[in-house]
Amino acid sequence: MDRFERLRARIEAALGRRPLDLIIRDVRLADVYRGRVIEADIGVYDGVVTSIRRGLRAEARRVHDAHGLFALPGFIDAHVHIESTLLTPERLAQIIVPKGTTSLFIDPMEVANVAGYRGVEAFLAGADELPYRLFVQVSSRVPTAPGLETAGAEMGPAEVERMLDWERALSLGELDPSKVLEISEEHLRKVLAARARNKPANGHAIGLQGAELEAYAVAGLSDDHECVTFEQLEARLAVGMAVMVREGSSERNLDTLIRGVVQAGLDTRHLMFCTDDKHPSDISAEGHIDYNLRRAIELGLPPMQAIQMATINAALHFRMEGHIGAIAPGRLADVVLCAALENPEPQAVFVGGRLVAREGQLVSPVEPVAYPAWLKQTVRVQRGTQPEHFAFPAEGSRATVRAIEIIPDQITNHLRRATLPVRDGLVQADPAQDVLKLAAVERHGKSGTMAVAWAKGFGLERGAIAGSVAHDHHNILVVGTDDADMALCVRALAESQGGFVAAAEGRVLSLLPLPLAGLMSEAPPAEVDAGLRQVRRAAASLGCPLAAPFMTLSFISLPSIPEAGMSDLGLIDVKSRALVPVLEETT
Repeated sequence: MDRFERLRARIEAALGRRPLDLIIRDVRLADVYRGRVIEADIGVYDGVVTSIRRGLRAEARRVHDAHGLFALPGFIDAHVHIESTLLTPERLAQIIVPKGTTSLFIDPMEVANVAGYRGVEAFLAGADELPYRLFVQVSSRVPTAPGLETAGAEMGPAEVERMLDWERALSLGELDPSKVLEISEEHLRKVLAARARNKPANGHAIGLQGAELEAYAVAGLSDDHECVTFEQLEARLAVGMAVMVREGSSERNLDTLIRGVVQAGLDTRHLMFCTDDKHPSDISAEGHIDYNLRRAIELGLPPMQAIQMATINAALHFRMEGHIGAIAPGRLADVVLCAALENPEPQAVFVGGRLVAREGQLVSPVEPVAYPAWLKQTVRVQRGTQPEHFAFPAEGSRATVRAIEIIPDQITNHLRRATLPVRDGLVQADPAQDVLKLAAVERHGKSGTMAVAWAKGFGLERGAIAGSVAHDHHNILVVGTDDADMALCVRALAESQGGFVAAAEGRVLSLLPLPLAGLMSEAPPAEVDAGLRQVRRAAASLGCPLAAPFMTLSFISLPSIPEAGMSDLGLIDVKSRALVPVLEETT
């Protein structure tokens, strides 16, 4: 059936000349356009809504009696990296679709930084068979920091433009401020390519204010998901940028931002929700976008405004309002049924008029995708496997070093100074003052480089923890008190082809393998969840107080998040966008 014939059939179904595929009867429909609840029956034909009239009289192949439940549009995650859930797209369906998420706007930059354009194609091979909608924010920075890190691949303007022409591509993915403020022609041409296709360019405006924020908006960046204070949120709205209110595993921003919105009585039309980076154990325990929605209501946001943030606001911002974000004629029939607006726990979820989840479970399992073997062989280390590789030499008896100090529940950090003991010509970690050795080990089989620095805030009293998820270069990051245990972690990750690991006294305590691009597991969510909980408990047994230690570790490498990042080439001062010496002085 060509496009015209399909449209004609839908119109005829709306006019009652064809039987409908489905009627969802007796709902209280959340009308996100007018901000009110109406009594309705929902008619569906060929995956789209044909009617929302109460008392709909039409022939239908199926009827679902909602018995007065509320009908909400399917929830939208406005910005997420699937790879950070540690699950494949089809496995992720099991834990997000029953929670009402029917559309993901994904930036696949993690797998792109490991395996490039070909890797992204392989990663998305099963997208058409998913019980939710997957749209792509085309990765704009692969690698993120050329010259400051060794990534596994590159994606230049030609590949980005090729991806922007994909049917499922809805925007250019997040672009950090350095590419704009330093007038990077390559990256600004990518912004222009998106705008030429009438697609927005997503922002990543962490820390920007004043003239720099205005210049960033001038460049055409349309939104930001990095707000950590209400003042930052207001500043972005003031320059015409939308804001994604994020709640991830280590980026707990929602409470602060929504409290500010409620207290100020702020217009929420240009606010939406995202998770960005949330581990499966946290999704299972808390929820996904449904958690953001419920929590915002608990904090005092009117339920209809919170629902708009979870649905139509994102659709409007990304110019998808003719397809998703609302239950209205002509829109795709993505519907969430729940008992209360104030506590919207999904009881049934429809995608395109097909019942996909009921009472917290998928109706039908999703078939696993056969990913290519080469995408599971991406961890190729040359150094970091022996204790001596982690040596940090210095003269004297004391050394003053630069150290990255983490901020709990945030991805920002501080660049501090610490004084450490020197024994036998080597600087030692000092668990007593919580200053531990930190190393980044190149794992793409390219340069064999590695760098050693220091970190504060992980709280380890013994042993080491490590992971092959390290934004955005995704080399191996390891932090610890003991060089032998750090080397053991690297060897374990090389053998498992990626993952998270904790070790102490020469023994691996726990290992969660993530062999798909060194970032994800093909196992079911429950298995990955159990493995993640186990490796988190192992980290806690070593003294780590963090709720999400491996998520925190994965962000300490970012060269675009103030104040410091860590790569295989060394310690990065984010403000100056340069490698800086770790050792300052000795005495």
